[in-house]
Amino acid sequence: MDFDSTGSDSAWAYLRAARKHHSQAAIAQHLQVAVRTIRRWEARQTEPPAYAVHALQALLPLQLPLAHDAAFDFVDLFAGIGGLRIPFEETGGRCVFTSEWDTYAQRTYVANFPTGHEVSGDITRINEGEIPDHQVLLAGFPCQPFSIAGVSKKNALGRAHGFKDETQGTLFFDVKRILKRKQPRAFVLENVKNLQSHDKGRTFEVIRRSLEQDLGYSVHYKVLDAAHFVPQHRERILIVGFRSSVAFDWNILNLPPKNKHRLEEILHRTDGTEPMIKSDGDRFFEHNKRRVNPKYTLTDHLWRYLQDYAEKHRARGNGFGFGLVRPGDVTRTLSARYFKDGSEILVYQGSKKNPRRLTPRECARLMGFPDTFKIPVSDTRAYKQFGNAVVVPLIREVAKVVKPFVCEPHLQHPELPELVR
Repeated sequence: MDFDSTGSDSAWAYLRAARKHHSQAAIAQHLQVAVRTIRRWEARQTEPPAYAVHALQALLPLQLPLAHDAAFDFVDLFAGIGGLRIPFEETGGRCVFTSEWDTYAQRTYVANFPTGHEVSGDITRINEGEIPDHQVLLAGFPCQPFSIAGVSKKNALGRAHGFKDETQGTLFFDVKRILKRKQPRAFVLENVKNLQSHDKGRTFEVIRRSLEQDLGYSVHYKVLDAAHFVPQHRERILIVGFRSSVAFDWNILNLPPKNKHRLEEILHRTDGTEPMIKSDGDRFFEHNKRRVNPKYTLTDHLWRYLQDYAEKHRARGNGFGFGLVRPGDVTRTLSARYFKDGSEILVYQGSKKNPRRLTPRECARLMGFPDTFKIPVSDTRAYKQFGNAVVVPLIREVAKVVKPFVCEPHLQHPELPELVR
């Protein structure tokens, strides 16, 4: 249903949305009508007047303009540029709250999600009670070291030491306090692979125990490589939790064979078939000349520096150096430092020409973002943002397998009680 249209259908749709947050009496008072009138509208015995559309909109959290009847509501924390949001919206979810502290990332986010609520800033300054109710919490939270000095063995087992004391001062604490207050049906957390081994595994143990023992969620985690979906080796840990014990199993995730995708799939095409992206213009690719903008080719000075640096470390027996890739290759992990010299992924341009960096548009493709995704920031900011992003098609598969356990209660394990009511 189109919520942007006018008429009784739109008013009924907004009434359903408002009823998720307000009683019939509260809505009646707001509209200055009798409670029985609201009942008749809900039963479709009478039609709401035209003015009800705008009046009901004012009752929605953060003045949210709805685009459809959502299967579930979700919040997007540490949102970056929205890589987690895209697939969860595709599977029928509606984002009702976003938090991202970096103003440049906010700019990219708003350019690609222009309607709806405003992007909130620093999550540490937001009261959890002000966040709208939701069924799924998404968070690509940064990994900060947890200080657990002085915690006894007994406390480390979760028998006496409070969760807040262990994680206070870390950004995971903000995820925890929101989960505790809102108790969504599920959450999806994303982080670097090394989260599992950080501080000899103690950091991850604090996180896992906090989610399971302190909050009562059923937790499932797995390290996944984006090379199943894009031509890039990129291992990240996904942590999925459910408020009820469900028959979730990572084996239901549809993972295509690794390394089937090749770099040529995301490179600008010089044969005349490169799509014209209106928001890009000729910033990355010069269509009239059928070539990548020459500014992405390394200067002689930088190319010589990278070769000398690699040779110096080879002589010492180290593995440091640049990553030179061809169209048939799979790349290393794109990092947030790519803007510095592009050394981890340099595109070979023949023996008579220096290699080049990927353009920001190619980085977007390497992370699985569609060409419709706008890049409104400088190259330096764009490289950082895509280097910190999630791989969209990988999260899309996760969203597909999480959704049924959120929307279909019968998939809960019949022999296990709900852990948190």
